[in-house]
Amino acid sequence: MIYLNGDFLPIEEARVPVLDRGFIFGDGVYEVIPVYSRKPFRLAEHLLRLQHSLDGIRLQNPHSDSEWSDMLEQVIAGNEGDDQYLYLHITRGVARRDHAFPKGAVPTVFIMSNPLLAPPRELLATGVAAITASDNRWLRCDIKAISLLPNVLLRQMAVDAGAMETVLLREGFMTEGAASNIFVVKNGILLAPPKNHLMLPGITYDVVLELAAAEKIPCEVREVSEYEVRTAQELLLTSSTKEIMPITRLDDKPVGDGKPGTMFALLHRLYQSYKQTTMRGAPSIS
Repeated sequence: MIYLNGDFLPIEEARVPVLDRGFIFGDGVYEVIPVYSRKPFRLAEHLLRLQHSLDGIRLQNPHSDSEWSDMLEQVIAGNEGDDQYLYLHITRGVARRDHAFPKGAVPTVFIMSNPLLAPPRELLATGVAAITASDNRWLRCDIKAISLLPNVLLRQMAVDAGAMETVLLREGFMTEGAASNIFVVKNGILLAPPKNHLMLPGITYDVVLELAAAEKIPCEVREVSEYEVRTAQELLLTSSTKEIMPITRLDDKPVGDGKPGTMFALLHRLYQSYKQTTMRGAPSIS
């Protein structure tokens, strides 16, 4: 069951006009929210990021936080599985094809749910491979825009190479992954690129930094050089659906000793504990 413009219905019955600006221009934003035991994870933070994206494209939020919460509750309840991930999609609406913002258009709002599968244990035990590529995307990567063709092409480069992710480099520094944030461990210090217009402010990224601060793990938020990436002791991939995963091969060369490291083991354990504690205190959606 999905939500589309005021209706809850089977996804097979959903229809969007061909003149929707999301279809014509990719004029819209999206958000992905993990759900554990039928409880959205860090919902307030996800809705705040959604607002940032809407502000970035000058589109008024069509719903209040409480309205979003109610709609998400119904979508969760209408789908099977205790662990899901929600996809929210908002476009500027339907109008004749013209680049300028249409007057009076009503935003299209779409929500769907998919099963949320935990990262396979074998990948957590062995790590995953990644490649590097030049970050050739636009300069507002902080907006979670639905026009993701550059990310699609960069991610496909990894798939073609038999890898999980593409680590993006711009002018000698790392920005993020094609579909994730990337952390570097160098000399025992956790390095994270700063939030700016060149990267998406990840919710899991925030959790990792909060856990590092709480556990007094040495950490620096600053520009991370390509040299530091290529000579890292560990590389970590984070996202709402993949949580925290170790990258153990980069451009077909081992990262560190080629095995998941101690920083990954510690942060993974802390993240799982934090998630369980947070979900126990969250209101249940059933």
